Amino acid sequence: MDTEALERLDSFPYRHRVGELMTAPIVAIDRDRPVAEAARLMSARRISSVLVLDSDDRLHGILTERDVLRLVADRPDRLADRVSAAMTAPVHAIEADAPIYRALARMARLEVRHLPVVDDDNRPIGMLTSGALLKQRASLALTLGDEIAVAPGGRDLRAIHDRLPALVRALRSEDVSATQASSVVAGIVRDLTARAGELALAEMKAAGRGEPPGPWCLLVLGSAGRGESLLAPDQDNALIHEGGPGDDAWFAAFAEHVNRLLDEAGVPYCPGGVMAKSPAYHRSLAGWQAQVDTWIARPQPEALLGADIFYDFAAVLGTRRLAGALRQHATQAAGTSPAFLRLLAAAGEEIPRATDLLGRLRTREGRIDLKRHGLFPIVTGARVVALAWGSTATATDTRLADAAAKGAFSQDAARSLAEARGVLVEAILEQQLVDIAAGRTPDNRIDPKRLGRRATSRLREALAAAVETSDLVHVALSSRPIVSAP
Repeated sequence: MDTEALERLDSFPYRHRVGELMTAPIVAIDRDRPVAEAARLMSARRISSVLVLDSDDRLHGILTERDVLRLVADRPDRLADRVSAAMTAPVHAIEADAPIYRALARMARLEVRHLPVVDDDNRPIGMLTSGALLKQRASLALTLGDEIAVAPGGRDLRAIHDRLPALVRALRSEDVSATQASSVVAGIVRDLTARAGELALAEMKAAGRGEPPGPWCLLVLGSAGRGESLLAPDQDNALIHEGGPGDDAWFAAFAEHVNRLLDEAGVPYCPGGVMAKSPAYHRSLAGWQAQVDTWIARPQPEALLGADIFYDFAAVLGTRRLAGALRQHATQAAGTSPAFLRLLAAAGEEIPRATDLLGRLRTREGRIDLKRHGLFPIVTGARVVALAWGSTATATDTRLADAAAKGAFSQDAARSLAEARGVLVEAILEQQLVDIAAGRTPDNRIDPKRLGRRATSRLREALAAAVETSDLVHVALSSRPIVSAP
């Protein structure tokens, strides 16, 4: 992915997600049926593949037109063979919220034309085909290579990470919105974390530590979990496993490798210790559920410092059903505790105003922290309202839309906050690109003197909307349906 190529970037694969182009519902066949029946099914449905599921309706195999042709070319009478004899297994799959560029790169690397789309429980919900992609976009100037998936070490991942500013610049030059560009950055941080997990597994084996002693799932938390990363990320991650008490040492060592590799890749250690290697962030599923129950039963401000970004988690590697089970438990538990929700909401209410009485932006050393004064109250408010109203969404804009659809507040209020977030993200991202080009370490502070009159006016309006978030949250909490503990 060279910089010159990025200048000619076709932004389509970065704008859209797999769920937008997949076909659904899936078409499946029993593994013991004859191949001839599968061929007739594909012909009747005008599709080029059928899926094979296991007894739990999880993805087990795939049979494509090419598989049938190869079988017949070998010997025509083999159409009577069972599907299980001709199918491909195991199957590579992708998630519905993955960006199209990742699907394109994966299909190119694996030389496949079909990617089943799965949920967190590895149950297929749709199919993405090369034909569907071609119908949407006949030619692509560039897709992000699947370099992360084959990077042999942390330094190689760092070389990819260091290209992120060039990628964001190219996306912005193609009129990709700042929020969409931040979603791309978050996707790459997720990919880097997943690859660090794969490399960590290899290092554990090389050190004689063997295979994982039980199912596990690596999570990203915070902005990367929400799909809202900017160009100054640090590590926020965690680990769930189903090992016993004696297995914790293996998972702790594995997490140490993951976090070191990410640091080498340019995603630095979290100053607050929100990383899988910290004892508080690698637990069994039962341990995580017990931690959630403790937060709910005895909510204390100091104990909830990590609970906020915990609720933004996204699974990136391992057994995704663990993440699904934890999300269900955590979301249901939060909805039963008004005290817990009020404490989470309070964090977004203690932010000082970003403007003085005359409406002028308050700066420190010539800059204003837009994450603290703007993004934080909006993100926090959206999280609390989503939990209060039973939404399992993690992206801020989706949380706002879900809450409005359920009646927490008006659609106009949700749109206003989403637009305000977009203005804030754009201002931060543009400043980060300027700072990086000047050799300065990027952060979340911007220099308002860079902004023109119109941009300054929009920023003031966005900051004012952020201040009003707490009022909307109070309304949403007071009007929410009463939820009893399960």
